[in-house]
Amino acid sequence: MNYQAKLSTPFGMLGIRCGADALTGIDFLELGATPQPPSQAFAREVCEQLQAYFIDPNFHFNLSLKLNGTVHQTKVWQAISAIPPGQTRSYGDLATLLTSSPRAVGQACGANPIPIVIPCHRVVSKSGIGGFIHQRGGNALDIKCWLLAYEKQSNQGVC
Repeated sequence: MNYQAKLSTPFGMLGIRCGADALTGIDFLELGATPQPPSQAFAREVCEQLQAYFIDPNFHFNLSLKLNGTVHQTKVWQAISAIPPGQTRSYGDLATLLTSSPRAVGQACGANPIPIVIPCHRVVSKSGIGGFIHQRGGNALDIKCWLLAYEKQSNQGVC
């Protein structure tokens, strides 16, 4: 995968994909990935805003996004973007809001190309943490738990 930057975070390396003026993707990279300085001005802005978030979980991202998804996915991603830091919504809550099903909401969450900026980690199961980036275990859920705890959700028993 070609990245315009690779950013070190408290839980691992993020791969940043973007064009000259829009963010197109953030990937959680394998252990051992090495940092890569931004190769362009917009990638530098993305990294600066992500670093600001890791200093202050209430930081509000202000980035142009280029999303390629279905109409349903786009609606789910917009609804997710409205969830404030430190709060969560269940897949069922979003399904009710969007006249959808919890499973369809979960699939759209898993297909989110820009996690953290579109905070799909704030969407949980009614009975627990749920999945993250199409995974139900391992490092992905560790990252989701870290993000929720960072945003002060660990005290509600989600992780």
